[in-house]
Amino acid sequence: MPGERARERTQMLKALCSGILSLLLAGCAASAARDVVPAKLADQAQIPHMTAIRTWGDAGRADVGNFLKTESAVFKVKYTQRLKSGQPLVTNVLALSGGADDGAFGAGLLAGWTAHGDRPEFDLVTGISAGALIAPFAFLGPRYDRQLAGIFSHGGGDIYEANILAGVFGGPAVADSAPLAALIAKYVDRRMLHHVAQARSEGRLLVIGTTNLDAQRPVYWDMGKIAQKGDAQALDLFRRILLASASVPGVFPPVQITVRVDGHLYEEMHVDGGPTRQVFFAPTDFDFRSIDRIVGAKLERRLWIVRNSKITPEYIAVKGSAVAIAERSLETLTKSQGVGDLIAMYAKAQTEDIDYNLASIPADFSAPHPAPFDTSYMKALFERGFALGKGGYHWAKAPPGVDATAAR
Repeated sequence: MPGERARERTQMLKALCSGILSLLLAGCAASAARDVVPAKLADQAQIPHMTAIRTWGDAGRADVGNFLKTESAVFKVKYTQRLKSGQPLVTNVLALSGGADDGAFGAGLLAGWTAHGDRPEFDLVTGISAGALIAPFAFLGPRYDRQLAGIFSHGGGDIYEANILAGVFGGPAVADSAPLAALIAKYVDRRMLHHVAQARSEGRLLVIGTTNLDAQRPVYWDMGKIAQKGDAQALDLFRRILLASASVPGVFPPVQITVRVDGHLYEEMHVDGGPTRQVFFAPTDFDFRSIDRIVGAKLERRLWIVRNSKITPEYIAVKGSAVAIAERSLETLTKSQGVGDLIAMYAKAQTEDIDYNLASIPADFSAPHPAPFDTSYMKALFERGFALGKGGYHWAKAPPGVDATAAR
């Protein structure tokens, strides 16, 4: 039934809204002390013992230029080998959006795509929030489909633990993300790290987005470079970045990441990438055509976007309570921001001659959704995504409101 899911108010979001209102009325907020990076040093902050593993998502041309200079030899070898072996010069990019438990759709779609038989190997995979949890498995290909399905077979108790009073009385969140951290640790092990590192050495990229809340800027992490370090620090950071990208602000606590500037250690606060981007496939100033100039040949590029939500408006009668109004407004804001990101990506694809393909949750999907990360709901959504992928998904060639036939 249209709008059924929106009418089934999630307990977590109600708790978040109630907590925010209580804090505003009581004025009793407190926060844990941390050594924050001074604003003038934010661009210089680096992870101890690691370099060149991240960039601002709104990076300028200098940062992008440095990345291309560093990676030019790898790209040239990769595509030269493809030419010599007679393979077409096609590069596939997969962008996975946020969506909390709606990430079950993207997981199912990818597994179904494998069953259909024509799922490509992706040269670049990006992920935000729920998409970040999917991304490493999608990056490593069909051999990780079973583990990907496993991530979205867990119920709410395996994802979060409610901690509403802590949130109301000044804590950083209304839920404890320790169960989610344990789930990530279960699936992201040294074996996976080795496989990601190996793919990175072949010139394939896995990029996860978080939001630096102090700076109000997106941060894009080169997970392959982190994996190549291969030690306990790398594994811990890999897991923490995935946790940070999935940590909805106010619901889950932020993830503190230690950085160093001029020998001094500071703590950055990272949360869900969603506040700055719902989905992405490159830093702002990155031009994919620059890789053509490095390789010395024109590459055919295909962009595959999985938006783990519905992208069409859903009409419901909103109750007059502050919680209901705040919840509906947040849903609307997130949906509108997501569509805006899809349109921006479409414009970039048009400019750089990239084939644009978009998938999203069907408007008619209406399984009962009694609570966040409900196992039955995620299973139904996974199965719907799987059926669509196995049947040969009909990818949209333009975002909502854009006429693909008139664009070129």
